[in-house]
Amino acid sequence: MPIPPITLTPPFNVVRCAYIDLGVTDLDAAQDFYDSTLGLVTTTRDPDAIYLRALEERNHHSFALRKADVATCNALGFRVATPGDLEVAYDWFNNGGLDADFVERPYQGRTLRAQDPNGSVLEFFCKMDQADRLLQKYGTYRGVHPQRIDHFNCFSPNVQTSVDFYADLGFRTTEYTDTDDGTELWAAWMHRKGTVHDIAFTNGVGPRLHHVALWVPTALNVIHLCDVMATTGYLAHMERGPGRHGISNAFFLYVRDPDGHRIELYASDYLTVDPDLEPIRWSLTDTQRQTLWGTPAPRSWFEEGSVFPGVAVRDPDLKAEPVIAH
Repeated sequence: MPIPPITLTPPFNVVRCAYIDLGVTDLDAAQDFYDSTLGLVTTTRDPDAIYLRALEERNHHSFALRKADVATCNALGFRVATPGDLEVAYDWFNNGGLDADFVERPYQGRTLRAQDPNGSVLEFFCKMDQADRLLQKYGTYRGVHPQRIDHFNCFSPNVQTSVDFYADLGFRTTEYTDTDDGTELWAAWMHRKGTVHDIAFTNGVGPRLHHVALWVPTALNVIHLCDVMATTGYLAHMERGPGRHGISNAFFLYVRDPDGHRIELYASDYLTVDPDLEPIRWSLTDTQRQTLWGTPAPRSWFEEGSVFPGVAVRDPDLKAEPVIAH
């Protein structure tokens, strides 16, 4: 079994995925897409960055969009429970041979920047400035009515290495895909917050961000966004869906922002809070794992992703081809 046992007492307490930090080449185009079209709310904009949040979120932001010469994923942000967890995390990364340093980030407290063994760039924080809760201010609802950031999915050159590392930090595997003989992982979904995942890993050239997901209330919100994008100049930005995944049971739509960053609109997954919940296995040759129903994923969905700045990518160790739409 390639799935490691659950770590019930991790070295420090990661609460959940909390923000994505993206480099974008045009702030005006990014704001039109994320705010006016998807329906995120701009908390703050300055000459170099836009900070946005979803409707139920009280933190200052869950999306930080920074002006850059090229599109990048600057960091995956995770919240920890206490300031002491940051100190423990600093020692844990550095004692394990993974460099970590404290950095300054606007609108949030002390922030630790580190990398996982495959090179994905991570940031950990405990405190962030607060903003108005908009959950019941229904007059502000636009686009897909995004409620909160839900998860990251990353291309990993070695999914087993990724799963072992995050399992040590207390992330639990809910579902996974492996080879037919059950010996090698092709993908895995792992969580801290008690839903299907906070982070997932897909076998591929990496490390790269595959997508960041926004949780939305219903499938009808996703369908409404399709109508909006089809009539506001964003039809070509709809990459895959709508449809339903076998894995996670999610009703989904994948869209690309003006710089090519991939966003999933995500509804109707399930709770995973029980510690004895057994991970669900899917075979790589089972076509319903990625698409319970709907059009199969295009080649771009398996090959294109957002790079971490200054981090070299490499080919995956596992050579396995998924089902690709033609």
